Amino acid sequence: MIQTETSFDAPWPDFDWEGLAARAVEAALIASPHGPIAAADYTAEVSVRLTSDEEVRTLNRDYRQKDKPTNVLSFPMVQDDLVETLDNSDDGEVLLGDIVLAHGVTEREAAEKGVSLQDHATHLVVHGMLHLLGFDHERGEDEAEAMEEMERAALARLGIADPYMVREA
Repeated sequence: MIQTETSFDAPWPDFDWEGLAARAVEAALIASPHGPIAAADYTAEVSVRLTSDEEVRTLNRDYRQKDKPTNVLSFPMVQDDLVETLDNSDDGEVLLGDIVLAHGVTEREAAEKGVSLQDHATHLVVHGMLHLLGFDHERGEDEAEAMEEMERAALARLGIADPYMVREA
C-alpha cells in the first residue's frame, strides 16, 4: 500500500494538495515497473512538501551545492538497487522518501507552459516520485526517455495532457 503525507505553506493557494499529491504519487508508482508496491502488504510512505522558493533554494544549496531554487527536489530513503527488494519493516512501514516543490518556480513554469498550477504541480510530483523509485533522467538519454514515458502514462491516468508534446507556435 502507498501512503502520502502532504504539507504545504503559503504562498501555495488553498486547494486539496493532499489529494493531488496522493493521486500523483500513486499514478507514478503504477506507471513504473514498481507498481506492485501499491498493493503490497506493507505501507510505503512518501512525504510531499509544497513550500517557498527560498526553502527549496536552501535545500538545493545544502544537498546539491546549487544555490538557486528549482521546481522539484527528491530525497530518496531507499537505494535505487534496493527498491525491488522492499519488504515489511518492523513497524509495517517503509519510507520511500521526500518530494519538495517550490511555489514560485512551479507557478512561473505553469504560466510559461500555459497549464494550471495544479496540473504542473501534479507533473512535478510524478517526476519526483519516479526519482524516489530510482529513475534519473541525467544518467542518459535512454533513461530520460523511459522516465518521460512513465510520466506521460501517469499523467494520462490522471487526465492531464502530455507535458512533452511539442506545440507549434
